[in-house]
Amino acid sequence: MDERKFLILKAIIDDYIMTAVPVGSRTISRKAGVGFSPATIRNEMSDLEELGYLGQPHTSAGRIPSYKAYRLYVDRLLSVSRLDDEDAKRIMSYLDVKTSQVKEVITRAAQLLSDMTSYTSVISAPHLETLRIKRVQLVPVTEQTAVMIVVTNAGIIKDAVVTIPADMSEESLYDLSRMLTQQLADVGMKQLRSRFAEMFRDLSENRRLMANILRVMERRVEEQATQEVVVGGTANMLSFPEYSDVEKARTFLSVIESKEKLYPLLRHPGGVEFTIHIGPENDIPEFADCSLVTASYRVGDNSVGTMGIIGPTRMNYAKVVSVIPFMGKAITDMLSEK
Repeated sequence: MDERKFLILKAIIDDYIMTAVPVGSRTISRKAGVGFSPATIRNEMSDLEELGYLGQPHTSAGRIPSYKAYRLYVDRLLSVSRLDDEDAKRIMSYLDVKTSQVKEVITRAAQLLSDMTSYTSVISAPHLETLRIKRVQLVPVTEQTAVMIVVTNAGIIKDAVVTIPADMSEESLYDLSRMLTQQLADVGMKQLRSRFAEMFRDLSENRRLMANILRVMERRVEEQATQEVVVGGTANMLSFPEYSDVEKARTFLSVIESKEKLYPLLRHPGGVEFTIHIGPENDIPEFADCSLVTASYRVGDNSVGTMGIIGPTRMNYAKVVSVIPFMGKAITDMLSEK
């Protein structure tokens, strides 16, 4: 393709992203910076159609971009500007919450992403295999119960009630908390049983309590294993003309409600931190008319979760690509401070 075709194709895609209306040659000829006659543009549009970059929904209608055109647009023609200061301040202000709960952070982030882009946002909770223990604390509640709090590299997972011996003092609980923190510091959540097995060999007392603590921890880990996906702005997609068809809208909503289908879309193979999947490039047929832009967020050196924006293939890629990496960095900075 020569530069003229690139210029005309970009103008067509930009117009279609804004209007969702098939684009004619006269519309493109009026755009600033194009400088070609409608007849010249019609010839170039015919060539672009033969090359697979444009389609014509009706004989008398203008052209619309194909998935191939959007891929070229994203890879070579897209102009991405730095996120403006107002939007950057809005993100930092909205995420500036005093909480140790990761779920609250990503729920707020999902809502803000959908508000800022007008699309549907999806964010996965930290992947189980990336979580590592930072601290374990046992706090007495009654004579025979204590609350166990497990803090990971991504904040508090969950607290849980454990049964303790009736004669166990608060000082003994403190000593046990300190020992557990020392022994389990930086241990992955999937290595709990093997580490506890090593600890049991060195214990002469509190074996029953330790076994109970392990059972409670593993139960919490199993609950985390069903990975959570937080969704924001589900109804946003229904405002686009592409989803005015009731059956198409119903299909989209059924996928969004199925976390089992969503979660695999948010896994980044090979440590890839940023991806754009367009139309059929998505792994599930129901998203064949959607684009998904994802970015990972981290804690320290580990990529622990993924956020994504789902929109029609004619989404405003420039806006999304400027917002989502900044949001990923904001969440990374926030979680890394815990």
